[in-house]
Amino acid sequence: MRRRSLLLAVPAGLLTLAGCGDDKADKAKTKPSDSPTNATSAPPTAKIVDGPLPEITKGDKFGEKPTVAKGKGEPSSDLAVKTLIEGKGKKVVKGDYLQANYLGQIWATAKVFDNSYDRGNPTVFPIGVGQVIPGWDQALVGKKLDSRVEIAIPPKMGYGKEGNKQAGIKGSDTLVFVVDLVGTFNSKSSVEGKEVAQSNKDLPKVGTNTDGKAPSIDVPKTDAPKKLVASYVLEGDGDEVKETDSLLCQYKGVLWADGKEFDSSYKSGQLAQFQLAQVVKGWAQGLTGKKVGSRVLIVIPPELGYGDQPPQGSSIKKDSTLVFCVDILAKA
Repeated sequence: MRRRSLLLAVPAGLLTLAGCGDDKADKAKTKPSDSPTNATSAPPTAKIVDGPLPEITKGDKFGEKPTVAKGKGEPSSDLAVKTLIEGKGKKVVKGDYLQANYLGQIWATAKVFDNSYDRGNPTVFPIGVGQVIPGWDQALVGKKLDSRVEIAIPPKMGYGKEGNKQAGIKGSDTLVFVVDLVGTFNSKSSVEGKEVAQSNKDLPKVGTNTDGKAPSIDVPKTDAPKKLVASYVLEGDGDEVKETDSLLCQYKGVLWADGKEFDSSYKSGQLAQFQLAQVVKGWAQGLTGKKVGSRVLIVIPPELGYGDQPPQGSSIKKDSTLVFCVDILAKA
């Protein structure tokens, strides 16, 4: 059984559940990440064909929001996939976290039911492993980054016979997507920001390696700070993180008291994806305002961490000060 990241295993008093998102976050729940497949069964597969596919009438450049015509005639019962723009980046690999912009609409009506362009952020999701609709998993693995791909997805490769009522998708609807492949991340990913001097001897010193291995965290033999510390180790040049964002991160956590590691995405081999509203307050406050592509040192006093309710089974004691290094790989 996969162990859940400790940064999400927060006592109820520190965890915001219902009502924490905004309209944009709620809308994101109707995206292709709502996989209709049963996790205990193999996902369906389909023959891939070249068409037919609707014409793009406006916004035909990579990164531009496209306008797509209504489908003509009957759509194929197979998965139709066409690379409209061939990128020169690396290939998307099964199990990667894929960062992509997309627009989705219904074949028969051209009704757009969702797009990431208007939200201003690409979406980020695991690809090829049953976490998105099967048509995406099958069509996008193997494509190159910086490519634009158009897909027509029959119901069996989309949301199945039940459709998606929240998005206005019927069980008989063929779906049309235009997808811009922006980036990929995996368990070996690191940020590559500009190194920032770590001159305060009373704070932990974090390694600056960018080889995908866990950075070192050297905790000084001094009293822990009483207030939250959040400072750059490597400063990226991406957008600033907002408190409503969802992030994809690498991280490592150690105890101030003895410097011992208690949690790490590097060790688990699984990146952490979460909404800032759903993690310990020290993370939410410490990462808000920081730039994507950065490595951040966060020192969390007990009242912004786990306080007197540490996670069961962990080495965290009551009223522990926690030290994290966090690589902000992407936001959505």
